Amino acid sequence: MSGEGGRSPAVAAALIFVGFMTLFFVMPPIMIWLAETFSPYLAAAFGVLAVASFFLIFWLRARHQRRKTDV
Repeated sequence: MSGEGGRSPAVAAALIFVGFMTLFFVMPPIMIWLAETFSPYLAAAFGVLAVASFFLIFWLRARHQRRKTDV
């Protein structure tokens, strides 16, 4: 099962997922540091951006894949 429909999309998705799980693992200490050092609102904004970026990266990847198969 190699070629365009092979394991490459699954590997890419798995790497993205592992990367974000690492981010989410270290996110609480980063948010606490931001809240104590700067502002609780900045910490909340960081959390929202981190979670939104998880969905945004998969949306952009799907959009790229659709455009790639349409050509």
